[in-house]
Amino acid sequence: MSKRLGLGGLLVCWCLCASPVQSMAQTQPQTQSVPEQMALIKEYLRKNEFQKAEVLLSQLIEQDVQFGLVYADYLKTLLALSNFKEAEKLVKRAQKKFPGVANYAVDEGKVLQAAGNNAAAEKQWAEVIRSVNPENVYSVAAAFQQAEMFDQMEQAYLQARKLSGNEKAFAPQLLQIYSFQRKSEQLINEVMLQVKSNAVPVNFAQNMLQNTLRDEESLNLLESKLMQAVQLEPDATPLQELLIWTLVQRKDFGPALMQARALDRRTQGGGERVLSLADISLRNKDYATSIDAYTYLMQQYKGTEVYPVARQRIIRAREEQVKNTFPVDKEKIKLLAQEYEALLVELGRTGRTSEIIKDLGELQAFYLDQPEQAIKHLQEVIALPGANPNVVAEAKLVLADVYLLRGEPWESTLLYSQVEKSHKEQPLGYEAKLRNARLSYYKGDFELAQSHLDILKLATSREIANDALDLSLLIVDNTGMDTSAVALKEYAAIDFLVFQHKTAEALKALDGLLTKYPGHSLTDEIYYQKAQLLYQTGQFEIAAQNLQKIIDNPRYDILSDDALFLLAKINEENLKQPAKAQELYNQLLVKYPGSVFVAEARKRFRTLRGS
Repeated sequence: MSKRLGLGGLLVCWCLCASPVQSMAQTQPQTQSVPEQMALIKEYLRKNEFQKAEVLLSQLIEQDVQFGLVYADYLKTLLALSNFKEAEKLVKRAQKKFPGVANYAVDEGKVLQAAGNNAAAEKQWAEVIRSVNPENVYSVAAAFQQAEMFDQMEQAYLQARKLSGNEKAFAPQLLQIYSFQRKSEQLINEVMLQVKSNAVPVNFAQNMLQNTLRDEESLNLLESKLMQAVQLEPDATPLQELLIWTLVQRKDFGPALMQARALDRRTQGGGERVLSLADISLRNKDYATSIDAYTYLMQQYKGTEVYPVARQRIIRAREEQVKNTFPVDKEKIKLLAQEYEALLVELGRTGRTSEIIKDLGELQAFYLDQPEQAIKHLQEVIALPGANPNVVAEAKLVLADVYLLRGEPWESTLLYSQVEKSHKEQPLGYEAKLRNARLSYYKGDFELAQSHLDILKLATSREIANDALDLSLLIVDNTGMDTSAVALKEYAAIDFLVFQHKTAEALKALDGLLTKYPGHSLTDEIYYQKAQLLYQTGQFEIAAQNLQKIIDNPRYDILSDDALFLLAKINEENLKQPAKAQELYNQLLVKYPGSVFVAEARKRFRTLRGS
């Protein structure tokens, strides 16, 4: 009661102060039109001159035709002036004039809240929610949304769902609310309920989850709940699909494969899900999982169209595994080439097996030092009737690289340009343009290289755009001065040695650059290039020392996350120091949350931690 008396006293004082202004305004002739008055009100509100706006609004609100036009501004003004009594009168009047319009009932609660009467406000909003039914819920929810009261908006939809007796009702609306508010647990529960009953498509649910669940805790909760649900209901296909998707997002390809195989067997799915997962695992360099997946497909689907695809790709997966296990075992490379040859004998040399011939040619060119045989196989692919145009384009790119290895850059650029033209605005076309840019870079023609890269940074896939940006930054950062450009030309020539697999020459030349240009802006690039080459030749301790130099020097921040990830990987896989690797992965996650290595680092950190 004392609060109301105090508020009343304040209002009396305010009215006494304001009444002369009002009486003066009322005695003045109204020479302005309504649009002019409205424009003046907007100007007053823009300047927060609420008392001046109130004088005009109090007159216009009395005109029935203007009521709806000025209501919102008048309520805002009265609340700004703490004139809660008039504000309450206004919303009561609005409800009387327009019964059943939820916005005014919600506004009544806002007025009570502004006046400090939170309990009465909550009671008012609860009354609005009690009035909800499946027919009027959209207008009530819209009123709460307009007032930015999302919890009450959620309650309105839940009330309408309860009355409808249908658990599928208003699912998209509730999902949107939970996603917007980042209510992870509610979102997960609603997604699982609706996906299980096929009320919303799995891909819609995936988009919601992907946009909302950003932190490790939420992802753990999602995986845990889905695991429990699938164990309880192993026949709930949509939930199992969602679990596979969740595991793939987390790069947990091994557990994802277990689920995909189980689902494929139960639904007799024809191997599609498993093949897709195998390909994703291969792209993400989880060679063991991809090999397991292709093996399953070969055993399960012998005599079907899936078999030759899996048979070919398992060799490619083994090839990638061998090429990325350092130092590279040349004997295993020879065995892979023999497997390709055997597969071609088994399946024949046709348009359908053109990719196998192309892969064999690539091995011969870059790992077996057989350029003539490589050229023969690649030209065979290009001439094969019925070969996939993308495979033909890939063969041209590899052939161009072979010509570059042989010191024939004009032949190379001709082939790159052909692919650019035949696959314009497509990933292979962009890849061709990137290789043309690299060719110009190797030759020291940085201006021409940059002209290619400027296009690629804007109009291509993220992976190629990142490669283009990296090369562009290297050129821009090191061509500001004449001496820098000279150093970059020498560094580009070393990059070409790396491309040619002339590792010993490249390492010697990199050491020469460090001596010739001490403290140069290329120093971090040189250390990182050295570390990669040493890693590839099995000199893991020395590689780690070079990476540590990058991490310890704050000037080399651009490559710090790259260096941290590779150092952690070397400690984990080669130096067998899991505690040190775990520490380094955690350091990367904390210091570089936006790094492209975060997902893989988090997965490896969790594995090492045993979680």
